[in-house]
Amino acid sequence: MGRLVLAGTPIGAASQASPDLCEALRTADVIAAEDTRLLRTLLARTGTETRARIVSYFEGNEAERTPGLLAELLNGQTVVVATDAGMPSVSDPGFRLVNAAVEAAVPVSSVPGPSAVTTALAVSGLPCDRFCFEGFLPRSGGARRRRLADLAAEPRTLVFFEAPHRLADFLSDAAKAFGHDRAGVLCRELTKPWEDIIRGNLDQLTQWARENARGETTLVIAGHTVREGEGMADALDMVSEKIQSGEPLSSSVSEVASLTGVRRKDLYRAAIARRDGASS
Repeated sequence: MGRLVLAGTPIGAASQASPDLCEALRTADVIAAEDTRLLRTLLARTGTETRARIVSYFEGNEAERTPGLLAELLNGQTVVVATDAGMPSVSDPGFRLVNAAVEAAVPVSSVPGPSAVTTALAVSGLPCDRFCFEGFLPRSGGARRRRLADLAAEPRTLVFFEAPHRLADFLSDAAKAFGHDRAGVLCRELTKPWEDIIRGNLDQLTQWARENARGETTLVIAGHTVREGEGMADALDMVSEKIQSGEPLSSSVSEVASLTGVRRKDLYRAAIARRDGASS
């Protein structure tokens, strides 16, 4: 029986590579690399020579390549998964192979490495004792907006990944779902000499992204807090205003519940009671 190793690679300079990472790459039989060119660059910069067969393993071929890698494991080979930067399986290739290895009773281990998630949280200045990692949201605008609406009342700090060409639209949608004044931190090229850490509210970050978006970005956004005055009575007033403007009761309740943190079921019952009381 072989062994599957998930290798955390530097998110910054190659000098951040650990001795354990270099040893895992040196002694592997197969290295499944998200980008084989970047993997060879990492080997060269760390002075690591390897006898491993290096194969590509990325989003586009992950499903078809997993059975072959599993066969290598079952034949006694040590397979190392190395993504471009950070930990495999965390919004990167690796999960399919881990799942297949676990089902086949192949040992799975890890060479711990840096993660943009915890690094961004640590430097954000936002609460990080409890957080919610959402990774990449759906690419289509409608699906993304629905997911953001579901997260509007989440009290934990939120962490997202986003591509540069969708960053401004993502932030604009987040501002509409969470509130334009919700605090956020935009982190790019973390731990590198030219890293960017931009702080502001979601409107300010949206404007910044429209002019400066480059490279994948980690976004840390403050969780929802129930502000003074956002109790049941105020939530009911907000529902009444929406109904008077022509919105249906159900969608009005859902939207206000997301914005205020009031439980939807309780708000719906209270809205029905207010409506019935007003009509009697």
